[in-house]
Amino acid sequence: MGVIQRQSISGFIYTLIGVLLGFITTGLLMPRIFLPEEIGLLRVLLSYANVLSTLAVLGFSVVSVKMFPFFRDDKSKHHGFFGLALLIGFIGFTLASLVYLGFHDLIIESGAEKSPLFAQFYYLVIPLTFFLMLYIIVDTYFRVLYQAVIGIIYREIFQRFLVLIVFSLFLLGYLSFTTNVYLYILAYSLPSVFMLGILLGKGDYSIIPDFKFLKKPLLKKIGHVGLFGIFSSFSGILVINIDILMLSHIEGLAQTGIYAITFFFGALVLIPSRSMTKISSVIIADAFKRNDLVEVNTIYKKSSINLGIIGMLILIGLWGNMDNIFLIIGEEFRAGYWVILLIGFANLLDMLMGVSNQIFFNSKYYTTSAYLSFFFMLLLVASNLLLIPEFGLVGAAIASLFSKFIYNLFKYIFLWKKFNFQPFNWKTLRLISIGLVTVFLIQFLPTLPNFIIDIAVRSSIISIIFSAAVYFFKLSKDLNLWVEKIWGIVWKR
Repeated sequence: MGVIQRQSISGFIYTLIGVLLGFITTGLLMPRIFLPEEIGLLRVLLSYANVLSTLAVLGFSVVSVKMFPFFRDDKSKHHGFFGLALLIGFIGFTLASLVYLGFHDLIIESGAEKSPLFAQFYYLVIPLTFFLMLYIIVDTYFRVLYQAVIGIIYREIFQRFLVLIVFSLFLLGYLSFTTNVYLYILAYSLPSVFMLGILLGKGDYSIIPDFKFLKKPLLKKIGHVGLFGIFSSFSGILVINIDILMLSHIEGLAQTGIYAITFFFGALVLIPSRSMTKISSVIIADAFKRNDLVEVNTIYKKSSINLGIIGMLILIGLWGNMDNIFLIIGEEFRAGYWVILLIGFANLLDMLMGVSNQIFFNSKYYTTSAYLSFFFMLLLVASNLLLIPEFGLVGAAIASLFSKFIYNLFKYIFLWKKFNFQPFNWKTLRLISIGLVTVFLIQFLPTLPNFIIDIAVRSSIISIIFSAAVYFFKLSKDLNLWVEKIWGIVWKR
């Protein structure tokens, strides 16, 4: 079993546990214990910190994946690469903090009438930014050491478990909302501290960069990759958070809170890709270094069909349980009905494109990737500006779907023309057909009186119909072998 397959399976299992914890906190607790504007506040604080922390690493996460193969050397502790990453991170954090503090008046005044809560907690973004920056650095370092699962465990499970504890204490009346906010920030900060402790314990690092190893040609290459890394990674994280930030300023925290909760369900479609993309990025970087385009193309094709199957199943499951979802989170969130489906469709496009981003970032065309990411960001900002005032939170979801379609279309054409990489074939068409037939069939399912039983029955029927068709038509060799292996173990018992 290869590194990608082995770590993707274990990473996917941990991610599923994280999804369950996320569902409890975001799907069950948040809509019941917080007002929509309070939910919006928590999401906006996190969005600002995500954007600033990505800016703070100054593109070094991209540098790490692309350039670490040239530093890899156990004897020299990889020439102090981790120390160099920390140095860059501390410089970037200082710059990002100054930018955020410098725009204080503009940010507060532009949203003060609709989001007064945000002004009260404005400065909490700074410490949260620091710890999220530290997480990016440590997690990326573990990834290049082929230990990506560590970051998945701490972000998907440990962090969400801490948030669950905080929300539970608030529900039981032990915390005020203000204390809850501070502890929420702490829950997002602690994973980086624990991961740093694990790295220090392993000893596979050096705090002191090997400046003798950093010759002028290598530094020039790092600087060039880093410059476009800033461009692409900052554009990428802004794309993920721009709808929340723009919606909060245009429509206020209450609408942002509704959007954040319903967005969570649409985002479930994309979650299974996290472990595969984290792991595959390093493998692809090494393959490009060897100029092994056959391996890259193989990873591209397999990731497209495998992630497409999983993403399609999740989206159909959401579609078949829409009414049940609002019985869970509350009718006051029904304004986000189309947000779930539109964001789900947008994320399915990403799943079908597999590891295209990782191929782009690690190829010689990484500069084009940066420009394309910037174009995506501009397209998303423009479409949000046009659609949010007209359609509110649904407009933000439409903007995401439209922008992702155009972005993925450009990526697909570019990789096809430059590398002759083609992830789609007749199996992709069969997958779409199976999805449409499954959606058609579930319309005839009766609604059961108890929504919990209804969810269990609907989800089981959807899974059986869809999975049986995928297995019968042999859309994925990897998934079929996995099913047969499990079936063999069960049958032996």
